[in-house]
Amino acid sequence: MEDITLRLARKEDCPRLMELIRELAEFEKAPEQVTVSLAHFEEAGFGPNPVWKAFVAATHDAAGKEFIIGFGLYYVRYSTWKGCRMYMEDLIVTEQWRGKGVGKQLLDRLIEEAKEKQYSGVLWQVLDWNTPAINFYKKYEAKFDPEWINVSVELS
Repeated sequence: MEDITLRLARKEDCPRLMELIRELAEFEKAPEQVTVSLAHFEEAGFGPNPVWKAFVAATHDAAGKEFIIGFGLYYVRYSTWKGCRMYMEDLIVTEQWRGKGVGKQLLDRLIEEAKEKQYSGVLWQVLDWNTPAINFYKKYEAKFDPEWINVSVELS
């Protein structure tokens, strides 16, 4: 397998991250749901009050040029019962790299980050029909919670 490098995302990575976000939205059959602009995405991650962080997985071509093949994006949420917790918003690996251990490397790095920051846990969502992802998460002995219903209010 080719060498994969994990590192923190940088502002200049955002256009590629947006491409991967759109690829995920296509996979999830909801491309019209991606309404965030590149400018807003960059500001939210690298502006004066960043709200998200991400680790990117990258490989290099024969000329040594880096190419991002996946990322894990998270933010910190607070639970009045559990304290600070990592919320993994997205774990994305481009289609041609799936099944090659990249997602495992990213999730392992996110878990390591949560431990380093002494968060009380890592949470995320998965679509009920995404069997490959569900099976992947089961390898981590992830707890699937059937009691809670997702709720949201759209403001725009």
